[in-house]
Amino acid sequence: MYQMYGIPNCNTVKKAKDFLEEQGVEYSFFNFKKETPNKTMLKRWKSFFGDFPANKRGPTFRKIKEDYEAANAAGKESLLLENLSAIKRPILEKDGEVLAIGFDEEVYQSLF
Repeated sequence: MYQMYGIPNCNTVKKAKDFLEEQGVEYSFFNFKKETPNKTMLKRWKSFFGDFPANKRGPTFRKIKEDYEAANAAGKESLLLENLSAIKRPILEKDGEVLAIGFDEEVYQSLF
């Protein structure tokens, strides 16, 4: 089963959801506004992304940018878990394996 993580009103998440629905892909949605990711998830996403998956273009990240850039790994992890809108989204997984972070139609097409 596919699992998508994100915020439902995010335009990028909406595009990814629309793509999956057009392809007939069943998935469950983990809503950052209702559920909080845990440290294990964040570390898994970091491992895939090569760094913490911070949405450095978003307004939430801009508010924490100075603290984030000055923080060590534990501090960055805490800041992201306290500011969930600063996590890059959507994150798509299947059976606990990260397939994509963000939405790139070509990447999604290659998956389905």
